[in-house]
Amino acid sequence: MIATNSSKTEPIKYKKILAGSVGNLIEWFDWTIYAAFAIFFSSQFFPPGNDTAALLATFAVFAVGFFMRPVGGWLIGLFSDRFGRRNALALTIIMMAVGSLLIGITPTYESIGLLAPLLLVLARLIQGLSLGGEYASATTYLTEIAPDKQRGFYSSFLFMSAALGILMASGLGWILTTTLSKTDMNAWGWRIPFIIGAIGGVVGIWIRQSIAKEDDTNVEKKEVVKQPLRSLIRDYPIETLRIIGFSTLSTYAFYVFMAYLPTYAIRHGGADPKIAFGANTVAIIFYMFMQPLFGYLSDKIGRKPQLITFALGNLLFFYFVMQFVNDSFVTLLLIEMFGLTLYAMYSSIAPAIMAEQFPSNIRAVGIGTPYNLMVAILGGTTPYLLTWLQSIHMESIFYFIVLLAAFISLITFVKMPETAGSKLK
Repeated sequence: MIATNSSKTEPIKYKKILAGSVGNLIEWFDWTIYAAFAIFFSSQFFPPGNDTAALLATFAVFAVGFFMRPVGGWLIGLFSDRFGRRNALALTIIMMAVGSLLIGITPTYESIGLLAPLLLVLARLIQGLSLGGEYASATTYLTEIAPDKQRGFYSSFLFMSAALGILMASGLGWILTTTLSKTDMNAWGWRIPFIIGAIGGVVGIWIRQSIAKEDDTNVEKKEVVKQPLRSLIRDYPIETLRIIGFSTLSTYAFYVFMAYLPTYAIRHGGADPKIAFGANTVAIIFYMFMQPLFGYLSDKIGRKPQLITFALGNLLFFYFVMQFVNDSFVTLLLIEMFGLTLYAMYSSIAPAIMAEQFPSNIRAVGIGTPYNLMVAILGGTTPYLLTWLQSIHMESIFYFIVLLAAFISLITFVKMPETAGSKLK
Protein backbone atom coordinates (compact mmCIF):
# COMPACT_ATOMS: atom_id res chain seq x y z
CA MET A 1 0.00 0.00 0.00
CA ILE A 2 1.08 3.62 -0.50
CA ALA A 3 1.51 4.78 3.06
CA THR A 4 1.59 8.49 2.27
CA ASN A 5 -2.02 8.64 1.08
CA SER A 6 -4.76 9.76 3.44
CA SER A 7 -8.51 9.60 3.24
CA LYS A 8 -8.77 13.14 4.67
CA THR A 9 -8.80 16.32 2.65
CA GLU A 10 -5.30 17.77 2.79
CA PRO A 11 -3.66 20.99 1.56
CA ILE A 12 -2.93 20.75 -2.15
CA LYS A 13 0.78 20.25 -2.92
CA TYR A 14 1.04 22.61 -5.88
CA LYS A 15 4.87 22.63 -6.05
CA LYS A 16 4.92 18.86 -6.30
CA ILE A 17 2.17 18.96 -8.91
CA LEU A 18 4.26 21.43 -10.92
CA ALA A 19 7.34 19.22 -10.72
CA GLY A 20 5.34 16.20 -11.85
CA SER A 21 3.55 17.90 -14.73
CA VAL A 22 6.00 20.46 -16.18
CA GLY A 23 7.82 17.83 -18.22
CA ASN A 24 4.51 16.68 -19.61
CA LEU A 25 3.89 20.23 -20.86
CA ILE A 26 7.22 20.29 -22.68
CA GLU A 27 6.83 16.75 -23.98
CA TRP A 28 3.43 17.52 -25.50
CA PHE A 29 4.62 20.80 -26.99
CA ASP A 30 7.46 18.95 -28.70
CA TRP A 31 5.23 16.06 -29.77
CA THR A 32 2.40 18.22 -31.11
CA ILE A 33 4.42 20.64 -33.21
CA TYR A 34 5.27 17.76 -35.51
CA ALA A 35 1.64 17.21 -36.48
CA ALA A 36 0.81 20.92 -36.38
CA PHE A 37 3.65 21.99 -38.69
CA ALA A 38 3.82 18.89 -40.90
CA ILE A 39 1.96 20.68 -43.67
CA PHE A 40 4.88 23.17 -43.88
CA PHE A 41 7.98 20.99 -43.49
CA SER A 42 6.87 17.75 -45.21
CA SER A 43 8.31 18.82 -48.57
CA GLN A 44 11.66 19.63 -46.90
CA PHE A 45 12.40 16.05 -45.88
CA PHE A 46 11.16 14.12 -48.91
CA PRO A 47 11.63 14.32 -52.70
CA PRO A 48 9.81 17.36 -54.18
CA GLY A 49 7.03 17.19 -56.72
CA ASN A 50 4.00 15.76 -54.89
CA ASP A 51 2.83 17.62 -51.78
CA THR A 52 0.23 15.00 -50.83
CA ALA A 53 2.78 12.17 -51.07
CA ALA A 54 5.22 14.19 -48.95
CA LEU A 55 2.56 14.86 -46.32
CA LEU A 56 1.60 11.18 -46.24
CA ALA A 57 5.26 10.22 -45.84
CA THR A 58 5.61 12.73 -43.00
CA PHE A 59 2.58 11.27 -41.22
CA ALA A 60 3.98 7.77 -41.81
CA VAL A 61 7.04 8.89 -39.80
CA PHE A 62 4.57 10.29 -37.24
CA ALA A 63 3.11 6.77 -36.98
CA VAL A 64 6.58 5.20 -36.67
CA GLY A 65 7.25 7.38 -33.63
CA PHE A 66 4.01 6.21 -32.11
CA PHE A 67 5.03 2.58 -32.35
CA MET A 68 7.97 3.31 -30.06
CA ARG A 69 5.58 4.53 -27.36
CA PRO A 70 4.67 1.07 -26.01
CA VAL A 71 8.37 0.21 -25.98
CA GLY A 72 9.00 3.40 -24.02
CA GLY A 73 6.04 2.67 -21.76
CA TRP A 74 7.52 -0.74 -20.99
CA LEU A 75 11.23 0.13 -20.73
CA ILE A 76 10.93 3.45 -18.91
CA GLY A 77 7.95 2.15 -16.90
CA LEU A 78 10.14 -0.75 -15.76
CA PHE A 79 12.92 1.74 -14.95
CA SER A 80 10.42 3.87 -12.98
CA ASP A 81 9.03 0.93 -11.01
CA ARG A 82 12.53 -0.25 -10.06
CA PHE A 83 14.57 2.94 -9.70
CA GLY A 84 12.03 5.60 -8.81
CA ARG A 85 9.74 8.13 -10.51
CA ARG A 86 12.23 10.99 -10.12
CA ASN A 87 14.92 9.34 -12.26
CA ALA A 88 12.43 8.28 -14.90
CA LEU A 89 10.94 11.78 -15.15
CA ALA A 90 14.39 13.27 -15.75
CA LEU A 91 15.22 10.71 -18.43
CA THR A 92 12.05 11.24 -20.48
CA ILE A 93 12.41 15.01 -20.74
CA ILE A 94 16.06 14.77 -21.86
CA MET A 95 15.11 12.35 -24.63
CA MET A 96 12.29 14.53 -25.93
CA ALA A 97 14.49 17.63 -26.04
CA VAL A 98 17.18 15.76 -27.99
CA GLY A 99 14.59 14.60 -30.54
CA SER A 100 13.26 18.12 -31.07
CA LEU A 101 16.74 19.56 -31.47
CA LEU A 102 17.57 16.93 -34.07
CA ILE A 103 14.49 17.79 -36.16
CA GLY A 104 15.12 21.50 -35.80
CA ILE A 105 18.68 21.39 -37.14
CA THR A 106 18.47 18.59 -39.74
CA PRO A 107 19.24 19.85 -43.28
CA THR A 108 16.67 19.37 -46.04
CA TYR A 109 16.39 16.53 -48.56
CA GLU A 110 17.78 18.86 -51.18
CA SER A 111 20.96 19.28 -49.11
CA ILE A 112 21.67 15.78 -47.78
CA GLY A 113 19.31 13.47 -49.68
CA LEU A 114 18.04 10.33 -47.98
CA LEU A 115 19.86 11.18 -44.77
CA ALA A 116 17.21 13.85 -44.09
CA PRO A 117 14.22 11.47 -43.74
CA LEU A 118 16.43 8.97 -41.89
CA LEU A 119 17.35 11.59 -39.27
CA LEU A 120 13.68 12.57 -39.05
CA VAL A 121 12.78 8.94 -38.32
CA LEU A 122 15.53 8.69 -35.69
CA ALA A 123 14.30 11.83 -33.94
CA ARG A 124 10.73 10.51 -33.84
CA LEU A 125 11.89 7.15 -32.50
CA ILE A 126 13.63 8.90 -29.61
CA GLN A 127 10.57 11.09 -28.96
CA GLY A 128 8.26 8.07 -29.11
CA LEU A 129 10.29 6.29 -26.43
CA SER A 130 10.26 9.46 -24.35
CA LEU A 131 6.53 10.15 -24.54
CA GLY A 132 5.64 6.53 -23.81
CA GLY A 133 7.69 6.63 -20.63
CA GLU A 134 6.57 10.14 -19.66
CA TYR A 135 2.89 9.30 -19.41
CA ALA A 136 3.45 6.26 -17.22
CA SER A 137 5.99 7.95 -14.95
CA ALA A 138 4.13 11.25 -14.54
CA THR A 139 0.83 9.45 -13.99
CA THR A 140 2.21 7.27 -11.24
CA TYR A 141 4.01 10.18 -9.56
CA LEU A 142 1.01 12.53 -9.48
CA THR A 143 -1.46 9.90 -8.34
CA GLU A 144 0.86 8.48 -5.68
CA ILE A 145 1.48 11.84 -4.01
CA ALA A 146 -2.27 12.61 -3.98
CA PRO A 147 -4.55 12.00 -0.99
CA ASP A 148 -7.16 9.33 -1.76
CA LYS A 149 -10.08 11.75 -1.88
CA GLN A 150 -8.24 14.28 -4.06
CA ARG A 151 -6.70 11.91 -6.59
CA GLY A 152 -9.01 12.98 -9.40
CA PHE A 153 -8.08 16.63 -8.88
CA TYR A 154 -4.34 15.88 -8.74
CA SER A 155 -4.50 13.71 -11.84
CA SER A 156 -6.24 16.46 -13.81
CA PHE A 157 -3.02 18.45 -13.93
CA LEU A 158 -1.37 15.87 -16.17
CA PHE A 159 -3.64 16.62 -19.11
CA MET A 160 -3.92 20.26 -18.09
CA SER A 161 -0.17 20.52 -18.59
CA ALA A 162 -0.48 18.53 -21.83
CA ALA A 163 -3.16 20.98 -22.99
CA LEU A 164 -0.92 23.91 -22.12
CA GLY A 165 1.90 22.36 -24.16
CA ILE A 166 -0.45 21.78 -27.09
CA LEU A 167 -1.85 25.29 -26.64
CA MET A 168 1.65 26.70 -26.87
CA ALA A 169 2.23 24.70 -30.05
CA SER A 170 -1.05 25.83 -31.59
CA GLY A 171 -0.55 29.41 -30.44
CA LEU A 172 2.93 29.45 -31.92
CA GLY A 173 1.43 28.16 -35.16
CA TRP A 174 -1.06 31.01 -35.06
CA ILE A 175 1.69 33.58 -34.48
CA LEU A 176 4.05 32.20 -37.12
CA THR A 177 1.41 31.81 -39.83
CA THR A 178 0.23 35.35 -39.12
CA THR A 179 3.66 37.01 -39.17
CA LEU A 180 5.48 34.90 -41.76
CA SER A 181 4.60 34.26 -45.39
CA LYS A 182 3.83 30.73 -46.55
CA THR A 183 7.15 30.73 -48.41
CA ASP A 184 9.06 31.60 -45.24
CA MET A 185 7.14 29.01 -43.24
CA ASN A 186 8.02 26.31 -45.75
CA ALA A 187 11.65 27.41 -45.98
CA TRP A 188 12.68 27.99 -42.35
CA GLY A 189 9.80 29.13 -40.14
CA TRP A 190 8.82 25.56 -39.25
CA ARG A 191 12.20 25.06 -37.52
CA ILE A 192 11.47 27.68 -34.84
CA PRO A 193 9.10 25.55 -32.71
CA PHE A 194 11.50 22.59 -32.61
CA ILE A 195 14.38 24.77 -31.39
CA ILE A 196 12.09 26.31 -28.76
CA GLY A 197 11.09 22.81 -27.64
CA ALA A 198 14.71 21.76 -27.20
CA ILE A 199 15.43 24.85 -25.08
CA GLY A 200 12.29 24.22 -23.02
CA GLY A 201 13.61 20.79 -22.16
CA VAL A 202 16.51 22.34 -20.26
CA VAL A 203 14.05 24.38 -18.16
CA GLY A 204 11.97 21.28 -17.46
CA ILE A 205 14.97 19.29 -16.30
CA TRP A 206 15.87 22.04 -13.84
CA ILE A 207 12.34 22.14 -12.38
CA ARG A 208 12.12 18.36 -12.10
CA GLN A 209 15.36 18.20 -10.15
CA SER A 210 13.41 19.93 -7.36
CA ILE A 211 11.57 16.67 -6.65
CA ALA A 212 12.94 15.68 -3.26
CA LYS A 213 14.04 12.10 -2.77
CA GLU A 214 11.54 11.64 0.05
CA ASP A 215 8.77 12.62 -2.39
CA ASP A 216 9.81 9.95 -4.88
CA THR A 217 7.00 7.59 -3.99
CA ASN A 218 8.65 4.45 -5.31
CA VAL A 219 12.24 4.72 -4.08
CA GLU A 220 11.62 2.25 -1.26
CA LYS A 221 10.16 -0.54 -3.34
CA LYS A 222 8.25 -3.61 -2.44
CA GLU A 223 9.04 -6.90 -4.16
CA VAL A 224 10.56 -6.35 -7.61
CA VAL A 225 8.50 -7.87 -10.43
CA LYS A 226 11.09 -9.67 -12.57
CA GLN A 227 8.81 -10.33 -15.57
CA PRO A 228 6.26 -7.48 -15.53
CA LEU A 229 4.63 -8.23 -18.89
CA ARG A 230 3.98 -11.84 -17.90
CA SER A 231 2.66 -10.61 -14.56
CA LEU A 232 0.24 -8.23 -16.28
CA ILE A 233 -1.23 -11.02 -18.39
CA ARG A 234 -1.24 -13.63 -15.63
CA ASP A 235 -2.17 -11.60 -12.54
CA TYR A 236 -3.97 -8.53 -13.91
CA PRO A 237 -5.71 -9.55 -17.17
CA ILE A 238 -8.97 -7.70 -16.44
CA GLU A 239 -7.18 -4.53 -15.36
CA THR A 240 -4.98 -4.64 -18.48
CA LEU A 241 -8.03 -5.08 -20.72
CA ARG A 242 -9.65 -2.12 -18.98
CA ILE A 243 -6.71 0.10 -19.94
CA ILE A 244 -7.20 -1.02 -23.55
CA GLY A 245 -10.92 -0.30 -23.34
CA PHE A 246 -10.26 3.12 -21.79
CA SER A 247 -7.86 3.99 -24.59
CA THR A 248 -9.86 3.19 -27.73
CA LEU A 249 -12.18 6.19 -27.93
CA SER A 250 -9.91 8.52 -25.96
CA THR A 251 -7.06 8.09 -28.45
CA TYR A 252 -9.22 9.01 -31.43
CA ALA A 253 -10.88 11.88 -29.57
CA PHE A 254 -7.53 13.37 -28.59
CA TYR A 255 -5.90 13.28 -32.00
CA VAL A 256 -8.98 14.38 -33.92
CA PHE A 257 -9.96 17.37 -31.78
CA MET A 258 -6.64 18.36 -30.26
CA ALA A 259 -4.00 17.80 -32.93
CA TYR A 260 -5.34 17.03 -36.40
CA LEU A 261 -8.45 19.16 -36.86
CA PRO A 262 -6.53 22.30 -37.98
CA THR A 263 -4.82 20.35 -40.78
CA TYR A 264 -8.11 18.64 -41.67
CA ALA A 265 -9.93 21.99 -41.75
CA ILE A 266 -7.26 23.50 -44.00
CA ARG A 267 -7.28 20.61 -46.48
CA HIS A 268 -10.92 19.50 -46.30
CA GLY A 269 -12.80 22.64 -45.31
CA GLY A 270 -10.65 25.15 -47.18
CA ALA A 271 -9.92 27.08 -43.99
CA ASP A 272 -7.19 29.69 -43.86
CA PRO A 273 -4.35 28.43 -41.61
CA LYS A 274 -4.80 31.46 -39.31
CA ILE A 275 -8.50 30.57 -38.87
CA ALA A 276 -7.80 26.88 -38.24
CA PHE A 277 -5.00 27.46 -35.71
CA GLY A 278 -6.94 30.29 -34.09
CA ALA A 279 -10.02 28.17 -33.42
CA ASN A 280 -7.81 25.35 -32.17
CA THR A 281 -6.01 27.68 -29.77
CA VAL A 282 -9.18 29.13 -28.23
CA ALA A 283 -10.74 25.67 -27.85
CA ILE A 284 -7.65 24.29 -26.11
CA ILE A 285 -7.69 27.18 -23.62
CA PHE A 286 -11.27 26.27 -22.81
CA TYR A 287 -10.33 22.59 -22.50
CA MET A 288 -7.34 23.30 -20.28
CA PHE A 289 -9.38 25.04 -17.60
CA MET A 290 -11.99 22.27 -17.61
CA GLN A 291 -9.40 19.75 -16.39
CA PRO A 292 -9.28 20.63 -12.68
CA LEU A 293 -13.04 21.23 -12.69
CA PHE A 294 -13.84 17.73 -13.90
CA GLY A 295 -11.07 16.24 -11.77
CA TYR A 296 -12.55 17.86 -8.66
CA LEU A 297 -16.07 16.82 -9.68
CA SER A 298 -15.05 13.18 -10.06
CA ASP A 299 -13.77 13.13 -6.48
CA LYS A 300 -17.25 14.22 -5.36
CA ILE A 301 -19.62 12.25 -7.62
CA GLY A 302 -17.40 9.40 -8.81
CA ARG A 303 -15.52 8.56 -12.00
CA LYS A 304 -18.16 6.59 -13.90
CA PRO A 305 -20.75 9.34 -14.60
CA GLN A 306 -18.18 11.42 -16.46
CA LEU A 307 -16.72 8.46 -18.33
CA ILE A 308 -20.10 7.23 -19.51
CA THR A 309 -21.09 10.74 -20.65
CA PHE A 310 -17.83 11.01 -22.63
CA ALA A 311 -18.42 7.74 -24.50
CA LEU A 312 -22.16 8.17 -25.01
CA GLY A 313 -21.83 11.75 -26.25
CA ASN A 314 -19.35 10.71 -28.93
CA LEU A 315 -21.37 7.66 -29.89
CA LEU A 316 -24.48 9.77 -30.49
CA PHE A 317 -23.09 13.00 -31.93
CA PHE A 318 -19.55 12.58 -33.36
CA TYR A 319 -20.57 11.72 -36.93
CA PHE A 320 -23.15 14.50 -37.08
CA VAL A 321 -20.79 17.16 -35.77
CA MET A 322 -17.91 16.30 -38.13
CA GLN A 323 -20.12 16.96 -41.17
CA PHE A 324 -19.91 20.69 -40.42
CA VAL A 325 -16.13 21.15 -40.77
CA ASN A 326 -15.63 24.20 -43.02
CA ASP A 327 -13.66 27.46 -43.23
CA SER A 328 -15.63 29.35 -40.54
CA PHE A 329 -13.87 30.29 -37.29
CA VAL A 330 -17.10 30.03 -35.28
CA THR A 331 -18.04 26.65 -36.73
CA LEU A 332 -14.59 25.19 -36.16
CA LEU A 333 -14.51 26.58 -32.61
CA LEU A 334 -17.88 25.03 -31.77
CA ILE A 335 -16.84 21.67 -33.20
CA GLU A 336 -13.64 21.67 -31.17
CA MET A 337 -15.40 22.78 -27.98
CA PHE A 338 -17.91 19.95 -28.39
CA GLY A 339 -15.18 17.34 -28.78
CA LEU A 340 -12.88 18.72 -26.10
CA THR A 341 -15.61 19.16 -23.48
CA LEU A 342 -16.49 15.49 -23.76
CA TYR A 343 -12.84 14.52 -23.87
CA ALA A 344 -12.08 16.58 -20.74
CA MET A 345 -14.53 14.43 -18.76
CA TYR A 346 -12.22 11.49 -19.46
CA SER A 347 -8.75 13.03 -19.64
CA SER A 348 -9.06 14.88 -16.32
CA ILE A 349 -9.32 11.56 -14.47
CA ALA A 350 -7.57 9.15 -16.84
CA PRO A 351 -4.36 9.06 -14.74
CA ALA A 352 -6.40 8.35 -11.61
CA ILE A 353 -8.49 5.51 -13.04
CA MET A 354 -5.41 3.91 -14.59
CA ALA A 355 -3.31 4.17 -11.43
CA GLU A 356 -6.14 2.66 -9.42
CA GLN A 357 -5.88 -0.58 -11.41
CA PHE A 358 -2.37 -1.75 -10.37
CA PRO A 359 -0.11 -2.01 -7.29
CA SER A 360 2.94 0.25 -6.93
CA ASN A 361 5.63 -2.21 -8.02
CA ILE A 362 4.04 -2.75 -11.44
CA ARG A 363 1.98 0.42 -11.82
CA ALA A 364 4.13 2.31 -14.36
CA VAL A 365 4.54 -0.73 -16.59
CA GLY A 366 0.86 -1.65 -16.17
CA ILE A 367 -0.22 1.79 -17.32
CA GLY A 368 2.49 2.52 -19.85
CA THR A 369 2.53 -0.68 -21.88
CA PRO A 370 -1.15 -1.31 -22.81
CA TYR A 371 -2.02 2.39 -22.97
CA ASN A 372 0.85 3.27 -25.28
CA LEU A 373 0.23 0.18 -27.39
CA MET A 374 -3.30 1.38 -28.11
CA VAL A 375 -2.10 4.92 -28.73
CA ALA A 376 0.48 3.56 -31.19
CA ILE A 377 -2.01 1.44 -33.09
CA LEU A 378 -4.85 3.96 -33.16
CA GLY A 379 -3.41 7.43 -32.59
CA GLY A 380 -0.26 6.96 -34.63
CA THR A 381 -2.22 6.05 -37.73
CA THR A 382 -4.99 8.66 -37.37
CA PRO A 383 -3.38 11.55 -39.33
CA TYR A 384 -2.20 9.20 -42.09
CA LEU A 385 -5.54 7.40 -42.31
CA LEU A 386 -7.57 10.61 -42.40
CA THR A 387 -5.29 12.19 -45.01
CA TRP A 388 -5.43 9.09 -47.21
CA LEU A 389 -9.19 8.65 -46.89
CA GLN A 390 -9.67 12.32 -47.66
CA SER A 391 -7.53 11.98 -50.79
CA ILE A 392 -9.92 9.31 -52.10
CA HIS A 393 -13.03 11.14 -50.78
CA MET A 394 -13.96 8.41 -48.29
CA GLU A 395 -13.24 10.09 -44.95
CA SER A 396 -16.67 9.03 -43.66
CA ILE A 397 -15.21 5.54 -43.12
CA PHE A 398 -13.06 6.99 -40.35
CA TYR A 399 -16.11 8.38 -38.58
CA PHE A 400 -17.60 4.90 -38.26
CA ILE A 401 -14.31 3.60 -36.85
CA VAL A 402 -14.58 6.24 -34.12
CA LEU A 403 -18.17 5.22 -33.39
CA LEU A 404 -17.05 1.61 -32.92
CA ALA A 405 -14.34 2.81 -30.53
CA ALA A 406 -16.96 4.82 -28.61
CA PHE A 407 -19.09 1.70 -28.20
CA ILE A 408 -16.13 -0.35 -26.89
CA SER A 409 -15.19 2.34 -24.37
CA LEU A 410 -18.82 2.76 -23.28
CA ILE A 411 -19.07 -0.95 -22.42
CA THR A 412 -15.76 -0.74 -20.52
CA PHE A 413 -16.91 2.26 -18.48
CA VAL A 414 -20.27 0.71 -17.63
CA LYS A 415 -18.70 -2.54 -16.40
CA MET A 416 -15.76 -1.09 -14.44
CA PRO A 417 -16.06 -0.68 -10.65
CA GLU A 418 -16.26 2.81 -9.16
CA THR A 419 -12.80 3.73 -7.80
CA ALA A 420 -13.22 7.31 -6.56
CA GLY A 421 -11.83 7.70 -3.04
CA SER A 422 -10.36 4.17 -2.93
CA LYS A 423 -6.89 3.50 -1.58
CA LEU A 424 -4.15 2.69 -4.08
CA LYS A 425 -3.10 -0.94 -4.07
